[in-house]
Amino acid sequence: MDIQMSELRIVEAELGISVDVLVGAIEDALLHAYHRVPGAIGQARVELDRETGKATVWAMELDDDGAPVGEFDDTPNDFGRIATSTARSIIAQRLRDAEADRVLGSFKGRQGTVVSGVVQANPPRTNPDDVFVSVGEHEALLRRDEQVPTERFRHGDRIRAYVLDVSVGQRGATVRLSRTHPDFVRRLFEQEVPEIEGGDVEIVALAREAGHRTKLAVWSSDESINAKGACIGHNGQRVRAVMEELGGEKIDIVDYDDDPAAFIAASLSPARVTHVDILSMDNRQSRAVVPDDQASLAIGKEAQNVRLAAKLTGWSIDIRKESEIAAARAEAEVLAAQRAAERAALEAESDESDDQDELED
Repeated sequence: MDIQMSELRIVEAELGISVDVLVGAIEDALLHAYHRVPGAIGQARVELDRETGKATVWAMELDDDGAPVGEFDDTPNDFGRIATSTARSIIAQRLRDAEADRVLGSFKGRQGTVVSGVVQANPPRTNPDDVFVSVGEHEALLRRDEQVPTERFRHGDRIRAYVLDVSVGQRGATVRLSRTHPDFVRRLFEQEVPEIEGGDVEIVALAREAGHRTKLAVWSSDESINAKGACIGHNGQRVRAVMEELGGEKIDIVDYDDDPAAFIAASLSPARVTHVDILSMDNRQSRAVVPDDQASLAIGKEAQNVRLAAKLTGWSIDIRKESEIAAARAEAEVLAAQRAAERAALEAESDESDDQDELED
């Protein structure tokens, strides 16, 4: 007997995978194995006896004209060993497929959502910086590059994370999580702010440097709703709940505006902006003028504030102090006055020359 049919029937009973499906997969794999045997005949098929488990290779017999006249048994001598090994491989693969289908089924439609789970101990021979999270009946993976640099997790910690994707590989289905993705912040606000979940308030743009700062621009088509206030909540409860989930990450909430200058000025919060000059609409270049004591706040530590503002608005932003603009304006006025004086002197010389010419005539 080549294959224990009882094993296939156990798989059918426990996983609901039909014996016919398993047998068909085994026959296909065995045929592929047969074709790698020296002297194998191209036109052949494998038949697995449902009662005995014996695998037989039936090769096509051809006459002198190449027309089929029947079949003959061309089963290699050691085909029983090959059949047993192949059957075990197929069963293992089907088990992985079944587990993948189960994971994919339960996580169907959950990509891009936030899930809660419990941190588990890392399995042997895995990256110690990766975190495995028990999410219901499944185990999800939070890789190091999807973790906030300042966060550290221990076995038993309860965490929330963003479902990055669900994929199927050689080892079955894998659910990957992220706590650095910008949409993680978006989903947290949707959970905390009913007006966002209900569609009355929209997060128009979001820029994030995980673990440090997030900026989001909000807007509402309902004039009776204060979009920014709805996200902040009474006494800052709503935004504070999101910040706590993110380990104290700073969050700036600003009002979106169709006017680029107004939007850019708001995006530089918490800095106060005097005015914004649009230098080029085509190239989306702007200059923000701020009071001298607000320049460092507008730029931020290591230029983080202006960098996030640029990401949020999609505009390049050049920060200038009021004193710099005033000095530049004064210098321009001096240059203009000098040029005017030079022009006047030239005109005077020209008039004097004309008068001299008239006297000589």
